[in-house]
Amino acid sequence: MTTPSLLAELSWRGLLYQHTDGLEAALSAGRVTAYAGFDPTAPSLHVGSLVPVMGLVHLQRGGNVPIALVGGGTGMIGDPSGKSTERQLLTREVIDANSRAIGAQLARFLEFTGPAAAIMGDNANWLLPLGAVEMLRDVGKHFTVNYMLAKESVKARLEGGISFTEFSYMLLQAYDYLQLHQRHGATLQIGGSDQWGNITAGIELIRRVAGHESHALTLPLVTTAAGTKFGKTEAGAVYLDAAMTSPYKFYQFWINADDRDVPKWLRYFTLLDRPTIESLDRETQEHPERRTAQRTLAEDMTARVHGAAVLRTAAEVSALLFGGKDPAELSAQAFEALAAEIPTSSAAWGRADGSPDGRTLSLQDALVAAKLATSKSDARRTIQQGGVTVNGVRASGEAPVVPSQCLHGSYVLLKKGAKNYALLRMTD
Repeated sequence: MTTPSLLAELSWRGLLYQHTDGLEAALSAGRVTAYAGFDPTAPSLHVGSLVPVMGLVHLQRGGNVPIALVGGGTGMIGDPSGKSTERQLLTREVIDANSRAIGAQLARFLEFTGPAAAIMGDNANWLLPLGAVEMLRDVGKHFTVNYMLAKESVKARLEGGISFTEFSYMLLQAYDYLQLHQRHGATLQIGGSDQWGNITAGIELIRRVAGHESHALTLPLVTTAAGTKFGKTEAGAVYLDAAMTSPYKFYQFWINADDRDVPKWLRYFTLLDRPTIESLDRETQEHPERRTAQRTLAEDMTARVHGAAVLRTAAEVSALLFGGKDPAELSAQAFEALAAEIPTSSAAWGRADGSPDGRTLSLQDALVAAKLATSKSDARRTIQQGGVTVNGVRASGEAPVVPSQCLHGSYVLLKKGAKNYALLRMTD
């Protein structure tokens, strides 16, 4: 079987938006060094950032050298592309911390050993020491104002106004390309489709300063079939950082993908081959209720970003809350994760002679402690209506909770009705 060219691979996956003439020939001629930039204005990448990340992954799989460039310098200015207003300027300390965190995330996707070993970079290394006069003399002189005004990222902001700070961003990104060309031999920059103007400015600077040919390749901006911004939920953006988006919520984001979006997202974000993805497409069309493609996508992405062990935990929690999994089968790690996802309270044991070791808690008190009932009388009515389960078992009567029911030593899972879960941590 013939391995498809890089552009053919990106094309069938829907990841190829635009590229310069001659790129196919450059890729066919030998190993290419290519880079993508990542904005450190937040302490984590979000799932939308994965499009250029996967672009670098495919480049490396094709034998090329990827450079992941964190914008520690440009992050202090702010890219106007795709923005209707000025960005809030961040301090150097915040940007440095964000850059380190993003660099660690990028390292999960790229290989840093071997003949096509990836390179991590930070444009703060050359932009922060760069003087204003040097910038104007060595970079600015190569661009006319008319050239810059014609770029879409600038044109879109002219009516509402754009500061000279953000207007100059294009020159800084062009300088990045020149620096990476001079330092590492980079001849290709990739980015979102909104980056075309910035990337081609870098091509122009390399041509003028070094007299060399370089290239651009852009990837599509991702949208959902429902017309919402990709990676946005009611809770906000979906981040790769577990402290900002829990692995369970990350897993659920992919599980909840619209059937119309899953074929595209499998191509964009996984490394599954074409026959496998096309088989999943058919499965979605013929048996959408099984959500096999969504589960495949969720497992692939969660394992890649958070690791196999965390994936198992997230899948356990999901199977409990949505698949009827027996709580007694959950691991201790799953209960720890569950405690972060559903209302969790602590409750102390009472004392009663009927309990084997003298400890007990009435079911009414348990429901009140878990905030599933407002009072004992409210709890009693709910119990009498048959709407309460304890560790997945429907409560009959008002039998108290006893220590032998605790899972992993201290947990009691309560549910009122079909969806209202709460977790109790029992203490002496």
